[in-house]
Amino acid sequence: MAADNQLHGITLEAIVTELVAHFGWPELGEQVRIRCFQSDPSVASSLKFLRKTPWAREKVESLYLFMKREQARQARKREP
Repeated sequence: MAADNQLHGITLEAIVTELVAHFGWPELGEQVRIRCFQSDPSVASSLKFLRKTPWAREKVESLYLFMKREQARQARKREP
């Protein structure tokens, strides 16, 4: 793993769980258009698909990093 890997130490399950908590399944299914987020979604079925599908995993990881950057930006705005 590269030293600059922002996802180092974060499990795929934690990423999916946090994205679902932030966006909800319907919005997550719009952001990353894969069936496991749109039709009868669950963390378990999503993990199974994402572990076998590199392009989908990359999209999910990218959305996660974007969400984290936005959260940090919002937190900085709220600081006095």
